[in-house]
Amino acid sequence: MFAALGDDTRLELVVRLCHSGPQSIVRLTEGANVTRQAISKHLRTLESAGLVSSTREGREQVWEIRPARVAEARHYLDAISVEWDEAVERLRRFVETEGS
Repeated sequence: MFAALGDDTRLELVVRLCHSGPQSIVRLTEGANVTRQAISKHLRTLESAGLVSSTREGREQVWEIRPARVAEARHYLDAISVEWDEAVERLRRFVETEGS
């Protein structure tokens, strides 16, 4: 999941889908600095990671975010953030006591 989110283009696609809701590949390509084929490839990578899904609406494929999977990613990041905060605090206390 995090490997899929590690690419700037894919992360931007996730952000756009979170903020704007389901969108067609045409809309997702608008304003992007990459081709439609590249956007399709990025979306398939996100789909493989379980972060997005698509449905057919007529001739268009519409992509949407999978909120449960994004929530799972946030849960992991929150846990890592707490661990880092605790590690920094331990380091701060150590430096303060050693410097005294």
